[in-house]
Amino acid sequence: MDQDKLDRLRARYAGAGGGDIHDPRFAKVAAGQFQGDRRKWPFANVATFIGAPYRPDALAKADLGGLDVAIIGLPMDLGVTNRAGTRLGPRAVRQVERIGPMDHVLGTAPFGLVEAADIGDVPFRSRYSLESCHEDIEATFRAIVEAGVSTLAVGGDHSITYPILKAVGAKRPVGMVHIDAHCDTSGPYEGSKFHHGGPFRQAVLDGVLDPERVIQIGIRGGAEYLWEFSTESGMTVIHANEVDDLGLDAVIARALSVIGDGPTYVSFDVDSLDPAYAPGTGTPEVGGLTPREALAILRGLKGRNIVAADVVEVAPQYDATSNTAHCAAQVLFTELCLIAEARAAGKGRP
Repeated sequence: MDQDKLDRLRARYAGAGGGDIHDPRFAKVAAGQFQGDRRKWPFANVATFIGAPYRPDALAKADLGGLDVAIIGLPMDLGVTNRAGTRLGPRAVRQVERIGPMDHVLGTAPFGLVEAADIGDVPFRSRYSLESCHEDIEATFRAIVEAGVSTLAVGGDHSITYPILKAVGAKRPVGMVHIDAHCDTSGPYEGSKFHHGGPFRQAVLDGVLDPERVIQIGIRGGAEYLWEFSTESGMTVIHANEVDDLGLDAVIARALSVIGDGPTYVSFDVDSLDPAYAPGTGTPEVGGLTPREALAILRGLKGRNIVAADVVEVAPQYDATSNTAHCAAQVLFTELCLIAEARAAGKGRP
């Protein structure tokens, strides 16, 4: 062993504490985690989304209390077509510990770039009416968007994304990176057009989502016959089996080409993941993405104009391991990194 090297290491580290970190990138992150040699306890205090500060009073303030990013729960699952229970998703995601404070691939510590907080849940008027819940979502998100604040939504079933897009795309249509097992562009049936299988058809028809700037990744299962609107409207669809054929680099390149530099929404349904990794969802489909593949696709969006995002369809009661909620929390953190990077670059505003 090199004795001189050992002496240098001893001189620098033998008497150092866990918070004594010399790399300036890491030292800045550590400063928010350590008090002396005491590190934040992930299992203590009130649970919030990805450990964000809790600011339930923000919605009552015109500027949302100076926030850049509002993380908000939407515990509503009145639009499901299969197994219910995603109303419990936000609470399950809040319970996940040890997410962040830094994404090691992106090199991003988002809470050092933006003011972000968990602002609680959308104040719903009724637990029984899907239509009124959508009205409440749209009104809440319009208030957030008008304050110039970016949103991260945690559902809830995927029908929530329709009223969110009506708020985020009100001034101009947005593009979208949609990672899911299902295209969710089917038409009305059984008396409802607001179910979780059709939010993006409605958003396009309302003029708030530009189909030419939409890419849907991970699509699979037996409901292909329902998705002709996707291709007819000009959306780009990459099926799960095609991810293997193309490779992740090509998938990311295609996504970047489709969304360009315009304002873009990211919508992530946990059923995009294979149920081996995320069984806690209402409509699982075998043959899905791995969490590593999904995160790689998301990280590939760094630098683009990501203005808002969501994670939906966590139904924790179908997963005794809590892995589904853990995957959702990690995706949520990665989406926060993308928005933080965009806003730091002067973009990312809804």
